[in-house]
Amino acid sequence: MGPSEALFIAQIVVLLLVGRLLGEAMQRIGQPAVMGQLLAGVLLGPSVFGVVWPEAQQALFPAAREQRAMLEAVSNLGILMLLLLTGMETDLKLVSNARRAAICVSTAGIALPFALGVTLGQFLPESMLPRPDERLITSLFLGTALSVASVKIVATVVREMKFVRRKVGMTLLASAIIDDTVGWTIIAITASLALHRHPNATTLAQSVLGTGIFLLVSFTLGRRFVFGLIRWTNDTFISEVPVVTAILIVMGGMALVTHLIGVHTVLGAFVAGILVGESPILSRHIDEQLRGLVAALFMPVFFALAGLNANLSILADPRLLGLTCGLIAVASVGKFCGAFLGGTLGGLSGRESTALGLRHERAWLDRGHRCFHRAVARRAQSGSVHDDRDDGDRDHACHATESALGVVKASAA
Repeated sequence: MGPSEALFIAQIVVLLLVGRLLGEAMQRIGQPAVMGQLLAGVLLGPSVFGVVWPEAQQALFPAAREQRAMLEAVSNLGILMLLLLTGMETDLKLVSNARRAAICVSTAGIALPFALGVTLGQFLPESMLPRPDERLITSLFLGTALSVASVKIVATVVREMKFVRRKVGMTLLASAIIDDTVGWTIIAITASLALHRHPNATTLAQSVLGTGIFLLVSFTLGRRFVFGLIRWTNDTFISEVPVVTAILIVMGGMALVTHLIGVHTVLGAFVAGILVGESPILSRHIDEQLRGLVAALFMPVFFALAGLNANLSILADPRLLGLTCGLIAVASVGKFCGAFLGGTLGGLSGRESTALGLRHERAWLDRGHRCFHRAVARRAQSGSVHDDRDDGDRDHACHATESALGVVKASAA
């Protein structure tokens, strides 16, 4: 075993230990365990551990890309398995009954915070912009970051709160999946504007049409294929847990398909879970085997790694503290009011609409930070952000703006 492999195991052990302890503490006070796992990442990151003992923090979680890639691979696989489990627990009849509410919630929950984010971008000082002459592009990126939600957070909270088979839970899941699909479409358009000054119609059409074809094939021919594969595997193989292997292969294959058509892999994993969950021979024992692996290993690593990206020390700058508070206010008001309005228009009661608003307010945090981070990185790679002396302060401020979104995610989740 080499030094990098030993360090990777040490990272996993620490993340699992701290994440489990804090998750347990959160559940004992009536909160989802995911909050404790996110908090574990914040405590082990540069915000706390890095301040108390910076040498040890850098030794345990170095910034080397190769070392971080191993942790990210585990977390990415884990989130696919989480969406697989969520899909297996999804009741399509409830989803069908909640489709009107889900569409209304998703539409209003994206439109209102997107408009607020674009408006906020128009009033940011020039020192916060990568390119002052492209304020509109930055505003669009900011609007996207504040409007899209994280289906991963939604799925985790809905499962832990045992809302999966309730109308509110189905509405949350359905609207989150719509948010995810629409969000990637918005990102594709905005990225094309930033890189090429006009949207890439081919890429956009591929994503939209590809998603439609994927869903159509999945719920017709795909359903028969998955049912037949699980039955054949169960009847033919004599080795241990062959059905679990078949399910994971289906999940991975469908995730790759959605990746190829330009949509996030979680959509493929979620649809795979729905198809697997409808299989007539699927046993509770298989479901429990998958659930134990995800809850014990993959989820703590994924959410703790998300918390590791937050650096609360940037709040020492009063300007960034004000920006962070502004982002929290805009995102919280936009998501809550948008989801509440959508739920009301969709025929939900006031109590159900309030619950939707609160859940969507939390769910944008993980996804919004990631969208903004990738957008800034892509623009830097494309050469849109210059490295000359005049732009030095502006580049630093742009990075600080992205970091502020990370602080918002960690502090408000």
